Amino acid sequence: MKNKKTSIIKSLITGATAIALAAGIATGASAAENGKFRVGIVTFLSGPAAGPFGVPSANAAKVLVEELNKGNLPAPYDKLGINGAEIEAVIIDEAGGATKQVEEYRNLVQRQKVDAVIGYVSSGDCLAVAPVAEELKTFTVAYDCGTSRLFAENSDAKYMFRTGLDASVDNIGAVRYLAATRPDVTRLSGIQQNYSWGQDSWNDFTAAAAKLLPEADVVEEQFPKIYQGQYGAEISALSVKRPEIVHSSFWGGDMEAFVLQANARGLLEDATGLLTCGEASFGTYKDQAPNGMIIGARGPFGAFAPDNELNNWFEGVYSAAYDKDPVYPATKMAQAILGLKYAAENAGVGDKEIPSAEQLSAAMKGATFESVSGTVEMARASGHQAMQGITYGEYHYEDGKPSIKNAVSFSGACVTPPEGVSAAEWIEQGFPGATCN
Repeated sequence: MKNKKTSIIKSLITGATAIALAAGIATGASAAENGKFRVGIVTFLSGPAAGPFGVPSANAAKVLVEELNKGNLPAPYDKLGINGAEIEAVIIDEAGGATKQVEEYRNLVQRQKVDAVIGYVSSGDCLAVAPVAEELKTFTVAYDCGTSRLFAENSDAKYMFRTGLDASVDNIGAVRYLAATRPDVTRLSGIQQNYSWGQDSWNDFTAAAAKLLPEADVVEEQFPKIYQGQYGAEISALSVKRPEIVHSSFWGGDMEAFVLQANARGLLEDATGLLTCGEASFGTYKDQAPNGMIIGARGPFGAFAPDNELNNWFEGVYSAAYDKDPVYPATKMAQAILGLKYAAENAGVGDKEIPSAEQLSAAMKGATFESVSGTVEMARASGHQAMQGITYGEYHYEDGKPSIKNAVSFSGACVTPPEGVSAAEWIEQGFPGATCN
């Protein structure tokens, strides 16, 4: 089993544009013609985001589709496939930028005839694909991308959903963690990739810090290019300002490179790193990251996922297949697939019948479903955006094993703006209505 999966993932990474995983290469026949539920899966299979993000996500999709097609999941997901129909997954590479991804999305819908699409790590890709999903009337689930603009710019979305959380939750949660564990901190700094993700993350973090850590000052901020890879100048600029906290929303290879370089140059010995996406490399930092570095998983995912039957089952089959525990992108992919299965099986259609996009959308909108991360409420953006809590904790590596210490969780109502209120407005108003444990 391990060898089979390894060979498939290798073929994905080495350049196949699209591969059908359930029953051979897709021929272009529609699911209605072959009786299968065909799902397009989009994530990074090449480039710097593939290792910590795309490959774990593709692995999760692969193992979950296999197990669903065998009817092996715990209740309430023990019905074979999706609504009794075998699942046929078509996995494609997210690399190449937004224009390419729009072309690939159209190809999935119009040529591959998928019944639904799950995908996208990049916020730029999410923003580009969202209006096309509405144009093509295709049920689409964003499983990871974090831009808070997704539904702000698509407020009348009918077919687009997101089962993960947005970046505002990440950064409000990060500040609440500091307020709970380091209330006396006074010197903050940050390093962010210089595009909308990094800029928005830093804006939310500093605005929330101004409210919850009023004695803290921002002593330095750096915005290197995305995929820059070398951060010597930025690390030096941060070090001379002697911050207590170094916040970063870096992800993928950029995050791993920064941690390695900042640790080697002593920055992360003198200051505590706070990485909102840090859990993605939980299993690979080893002793290259300092003990005590604060990491998040963009929600209750990966090492922060709860001890429940679904997550225990998922961790077991994933670990058995790939000899490692699932990190948060894998858990989020599993959540999106379970959300799709929930919608299909609550769409009011007969056994083995494949619901239309309209029926899937009606079933998903405002739904509450169980997942590997616990209960998911589609409670924001008029029922298209998930609301969940978030957890932060400290990375430690001792006796050859990584662990999380001093974890603190915050409920969704503590870190999520109310319906119809932007994160910037909510923070500026002092988080009215927030309900924190």
